[in-house]
Amino acid sequence: MNSSFSRRSVTVSMLAGAAALGTAGIAHSASGAARPAPADQGKSKGRGPLPTIVLVHGAFADASSWSAVVGKLLRQGHRVVAPPVPLRGLATDAAYVRSVLDSIEGPVVLVGHSYGGSVISHAAEGASQVKALVYVAAFVPEVGESALSLTGKYPGSTLERATTTQHYPLSGGGQGEELVIRQDLFRQQFAAGVPVTTARTMAVGQRPIAVAALQERATTAAWKKLPSWYLIATEDRNIPPAAQRWMAARAKAHTVSVHAPHAAAVSDPHAVSELILRAAHAVRSAH
Repeated sequence: MNSSFSRRSVTVSMLAGAAALGTAGIAHSASGAARPAPADQGKSKGRGPLPTIVLVHGAFADASSWSAVVGKLLRQGHRVVAPPVPLRGLATDAAYVRSVLDSIEGPVVLVGHSYGGSVISHAAEGASQVKALVYVAAFVPEVGESALSLTGKYPGSTLERATTTQHYPLSGGGQGEELVIRQDLFRQQFAAGVPVTTARTMAVGQRPIAVAALQERATTAAWKKLPSWYLIATEDRNIPPAAQRWMAARAKAHTVSVHAPHAAAVSDPHAVSELILRAAHAVRSAH
């Protein structure tokens, strides 16, 4: 695997354009969960509100993995919300994200990375404010599919060899099992090409995911009803690029391919933010 990503090869097959400039911000509730800024933000003179962008992280990461993307979206006038995902179970994780969605007025572009793709596919079902889905090296499960089943659909993932298991207490008693990427393997597995110090910091602060969450089968698939966009990370060692291409094609997503590792939002925030902005532009044009 080539660990140098100074030159990015991006293949675009999508609508062109970018969102108009405006003002924006992130607000936080008293509980610490990210909530949208006031409704008078995110507007352009003579036009309706820009879509709010909701960024959903996946396993082995947290909301800070979107930091560079957030900055770019804010500069384009969007309100941005990046909630923490519990990573304990698909249905419960999706319910939490749905509670965030229900607090937002106006159109939403919902973005998911990795396991976060499974979460947004579930959380967006029946959420009328969600107008588009964006998947960043993410799972796009059909009803009955799990993240683990999609990981193994094509060869190429080295995640199993790079992870260890540990136990955590369950609220009802007993213990659950979760996965964590070994710190010494984190950069090559998850964030190849990211500066060493950054990758080490990510490894230390990574969020483990419950094995049960990866095994849980989807019960709904919002991507069947909503327009979607997909960024394929061609150097991904978590989700095989072949699986990403297959899921993107099945969802009839507007697709880009980027020479990037699984942590594409960290290594290639420009490409990720451009994809999100194109989705947002399409939403504004349609409404």
